[in-house]
Amino acid sequence: MQDFYEMGHERILICQDKITGLKAIVAVHSTVCGPALGGTRMWNYTSSEEALTDVMRLSRGMTYKNAISGLNLGGGKAVIIGDSKTQKSPALFEKFGEFIDSLNGSYITAEDVGISPEDMLHVAKSTQFVTGLPGKKGDPSPVTAYGVYMGMKAAAKFKYGKDSLNGKKIAVQGIGHVGDYLLQYLHKEGATLTITDINENALKNAAKKYNCEVVSPSKIYDVDMDIYAPCALGATVNDNTIAKMNCSIIAGAANNQLEDENIHGLTLMKNDVLYAPDYLINAGGVMNCYAEVHDISSEKVMEMAGDIYNTTMKIFELSSSQEIPTYLAANRIAEERLKKEAEKNAK
Repeated sequence: MQDFYEMGHERILICQDKITGLKAIVAVHSTVCGPALGGTRMWNYTSSEEALTDVMRLSRGMTYKNAISGLNLGGGKAVIIGDSKTQKSPALFEKFGEFIDSLNGSYITAEDVGISPEDMLHVAKSTQFVTGLPGKKGDPSPVTAYGVYMGMKAAAKFKYGKDSLNGKKIAVQGIGHVGDYLLQYLHKEGATLTITDINENALKNAAKKYNCEVVSPSKIYDVDMDIYAPCALGATVNDNTIAKMNCSIIAGAANNQLEDENIHGLTLMKNDVLYAPDYLINAGGVMNCYAEVHDISSEKVMEMAGDIYNTTMKIFELSSSQEIPTYLAANRIAEERLKKEAEKNAK
């Protein structure tokens, strides 16, 4: 992991409770634009160091995501270390909520990988600083998928001259909540779909619903594709996979898709592969949470997610005009807003 202080986090909280078995980390990266908002992920990490690296990268990504999306929110994230299939309990989530509450509103949480809106109900028993609850905006996955879909269409427009995905060969890696909703849009538009996941039942169901070809997880990088859509965990764009892939666009829902953005962002540009920055096109989910906090209608949220198309085009145009990787163009726009907000707060 890079130097502990290099990412510029404001606060990192280690959470542990022996009675409930809770082991968690909350990372507040920035509150410059507002309270930090980002989901909680439950994952069976191999070590606490791996969990810390993940939560630090994810929380930094939330800062940039919220900044570039124009939301009055900072960036934060939480991870619970454990098996989401066997180690969940109401008491664990209530205890986790107590830790969230101790941050006094500087961090607002929501659901993420391994966590459901129903789990958030138990967190909400201990803190008001939680969103994505059933009966309100709920599962943000449909909005996330729509934003990814719009970002993918923008990439097609920039790369091919038109944004139609009809007949495009798209490989979708990961068909959880977001991936499944994304497949609905792609299938409806007439894309040729190849899918993979570690969940065999989910694969079987999706293949039947959306007429997809199924490949094993290790083979997804070898398939004939125009667009690679990573929708599982991060760092799948790396030296090994770039050497295998023959796509011309990368646009998906996963966070931190580039194993090393400085290296792999530049490699993609040199290889003439158009990369739609992940934290930009997957921002629909946080828009959904923001809408719940500020009582914004569902229709308006979908309109906000639809505007990801225009922001993505702006990023591509800046990347092209300045001859810089797309991730760097996105970072610069986000950092410009963070700088302005920091200056305004200092007055």
